[in-house]
Amino acid sequence: MALGRETPRQRMIGILYLVLLALLALNVPDSILDAFKNINNSLETSKSNVSTAVQQLFSAFENTKLKEEPARAKPIYDKAKKAQAIIGELNQYIGSLKEEFVKQGGGYDEEKGDLAQRENEDISPNLMINEKKGTVLKDKINTTRTKLLALLTPEEQKMVSFSLEAKDPEKSVNGKKSWEEINFGSGTPLTAAMTILTKIQTDAQNAESDVVKLILGKMDQAVVNLDKFAAVAVAPTSYLVQGQPYKAEVFLTASDSKSEPAISVNGSSLQVVDGKGVYSINTSREGIYTWTGVIKVKQTDGSYKEYRTPVQTYQVARPSAVVSPDKMNVLYIGVNNPISVSAPGTPTDKVRVSMSGGSISSAGGGKYNVKVSSPGTAHISVSAEVAPGKTQTLSSTEFRVKRIPDPIAKFAGKTGGSMATVALKAQNALFAKLDNFDFDATFRVTKFTMIIAKPRADAIVLSTSGGQLSSSMSSALNGIVPGTRVIFDNIVAVGPDGTSRQLNAVALTAN
Repeated sequence: MALGRETPRQRMIGILYLVLLALLALNVPDSILDAFKNINNSLETSKSNVSTAVQQLFSAFENTKLKEEPARAKPIYDKAKKAQAIIGELNQYIGSLKEEFVKQGGGYDEEKGDLAQRENEDISPNLMINEKKGTVLKDKINTTRTKLLALLTPEEQKMVSFSLEAKDPEKSVNGKKSWEEINFGSGTPLTAAMTILTKIQTDAQNAESDVVKLILGKMDQAVVNLDKFAAVAVAPTSYLVQGQPYKAEVFLTASDSKSEPAISVNGSSLQVVDGKGVYSINTSREGIYTWTGVIKVKQTDGSYKEYRTPVQTYQVARPSAVVSPDKMNVLYIGVNNPISVSAPGTPTDKVRVSMSGGSISSAGGGKYNVKVSSPGTAHISVSAEVAPGKTQTLSSTEFRVKRIPDPIAKFAGKTGGSMATVALKAQNALFAKLDNFDFDATFRVTKFTMIIAKPRADAIVLSTSGGQLSSSMSSALNGIVPGTRVIFDNIVAVGPDGTSRQLNAVALTAN
């Protein structure tokens, strides 16, 4: 039988092993010996992982099947343990060969992480060919394979395929006619021979894993006639918060169409149609509830086997809705206040939103724009059609209504301080800006007074309407010199709410 169900990693290691084996005839350098060492390490890791997985299979079987159905499980368990013992005997013998390699090879070199005499080409042929231990190993490998297959029925033997086999080549390879000569004969460095032994152990572990899985799997073989199959998808929830991943289990179910199971929930029998029971209960009270289902299936021998569902939990909550301001926790006069409205568990087209103290309009997708006109409070109410012809109020939320904060007057982007004379002369307008305000609110300056006080000269006082400097203001500003004080006062601006705001004075010094 060929490589069978080896993992891609195992196949890759096997191919590298064959390539490196072919290079042995070329008097290769240390790099090839290092490659054998690395492959040996990888094989050891793979062997350990498979051994751990097999032990976990036994532990799981012991803690479940062997306790739940000891009469049926014990013979299956004993047969699987026999497979493990068969492999154990082979591994024990290979382990003794490895110990002999280490002993004759001068032990391990810690710096190399390999056998001290890893390049030695005499130890392996002498031990394995001259002393015939390679022939013994070949016989043990083939005997182990035969014993493993004997644990399986002819049909089961067709289901397994493993590479634990030691066969002589049909044609000689480089003059070598036997399996042991090819793997351990002349020209084989000690580290390569050690790697070959590890590969055989890995093949043995994989064979053990295949056989043990097949034997223990008999416990799960159907004892009912399964002739009806259906694809099923089960999701923990169909309601998700944005950003939360959606998960669902998708799997195949099988049942016996000629036998109806008995299904009950919390001791109450359910009506079964096409092998399915539907559990339905009123949800008139809030709270957290649990239930467990029991399914009794008639076996082919006439007995019944009972299956229990995991404990299921569901929560009944009072219908509710959430109204959240998108930008701040207040509503401002004169601008669109965007809000989001959601009612968990209620379709969007069934939700109705209204308000007092202002007006509200839908922007689609659960988004709304709110407008208010006077300070105080406003209420936004959410209702929903919970049943045909039945509307229920879900929530009513109070908001504070405020006017937009006063803007800050700025000239050349500054509210005061010193400024280059040339930069001051280049300006032609006064602006009112809202800092750190999230809404789209624009203020325009409607009037202001400009005072220019040159050193040792009378102050010039000019007033204008709007935010632009008048021509006389521009002329006066062009005549300033370093040390001149430029003051903007009596500034009035109007915002989107239509009210006039008296703003801060701006005092600048030319330098």
